[in-house]
Amino acid sequence: MKITSGWLTAIALLLSIHLYGQDITENKFGKGIINTIASDSSYSVKMNVRMQSLFTTNWGITEEDGFGDSESAFLIRRARLKFGGFAYSPRLEYKIELGLSNRDISGASPFTSDAPRYILDAVVKWNFYKNFELWAGQTKLPGNRERIISSGSLETVDRSLVNSRFNIDRDLGLQLHHETSLGGDFIMREALSVAQGEGRNITTGNLGGYQYTARLEFLPFGDFADYAGADFAREEEPKLAVGVSYDFNDDAVKTRSNMGSYMITDDGFFQTDITTFFLDAIFKYEGISALAEFAHRDAGEILAMNSDNSLTGAAVNAGSGFNVQAGYLFPSNYQVLGRYTNIDLDDTVTQAVENQYTLGLSKYISKHNLKVQADLSYLNMNLGLEDDLMFRMQLELQL
Repeated sequence: MKITSGWLTAIALLLSIHLYGQDITENKFGKGIINTIASDSSYSVKMNVRMQSLFTTNWGITEEDGFGDSESAFLIRRARLKFGGFAYSPRLEYKIELGLSNRDISGASPFTSDAPRYILDAVVKWNFYKNFELWAGQTKLPGNRERIISSGSLETVDRSLVNSRFNIDRDLGLQLHHETSLGGDFIMREALSVAQGEGRNITTGNLGGYQYTARLEFLPFGDFADYAGADFAREEEPKLAVGVSYDFNDDAVKTRSNMGSYMITDDGFFQTDITTFFLDAIFKYEGISALAEFAHRDAGEILAMNSDNSLTGAAVNAGSGFNVQAGYLFPSNYQVLGRYTNIDLDDTVTQAVENQYTLGLSKYISKHNLKVQADLSYLNMNLGLEDDLMFRMQLELQL
């Protein structure tokens, strides 16, 4: 058989990859593509990649017609690069997280210099004295528990409607974190934050006032072996964490405090003080995990108005939400979970009330680093509005 030069080149390339592409790393699956410390211990670098591939199907439901036509979609829900480590001293840590999917980088506007919002986190954490840490940069504010837990470490396909309606997400500013022992195993954690108040990747400066956040968290039975979703550690003793957060955004110009859309008027921006309150708890014991969360948002003025007192059509997302969920992780690393969520916005915004019931099933192949999750959710609406049935399946991979 005659072998052309093209085939010889291809074979040589494959052989070179086989012979010289066998670099061995001491890293383990899920522990980072790069995980190294400088020879003089002056810095460290850890690089992770993660992705979520999501399939969703929805059916509208009405009393008259029953199930409507389904709407289905495939989506790269998240695709991210994460870098972290320490610089100069282990007491000075850093974290950079970049979003690459369309959902991650969406939101380009004049307020972000019309640029995609690639940066999720860019923060330095300085352990300057005992248990005190000063954070500077862009990162998650110390708000609701669902948001604080990474989206890659959830025991559900995604966070609840309470988070999507009321969370305060990421912002730019300073945070002070501290941990205190109250005797025995009892731990108290405190966090204070001063932020710009308009969300992440903003380049136009502060348009309203600043945003102030405080959080207290109590762990009466000591720290968790695994703080994220699902009880992989199968805690031998009950573990409980109760947290409360309060957020005040002075002269906020967006509909969801530092989230949502800008409230633009005929002569600039509508400004109003917005407060958000969170109360949450998480419990784990012998494979059982449970989470409860309550959120409430209020504002000095809920309906945005022009200079002549006419309505602009924008409104602060004021109201309350409640979420409770519980699951059990079997020794086979299958987990079943149930969730109930209620959203009741202020009547000046809408009189519609949402009640969502979710049943979830997860298979953890390598904990949260490689997992397949599915859920079925029924959304019930009052006022004769159309209900919704939603099925989701998601593959998560983290290196």
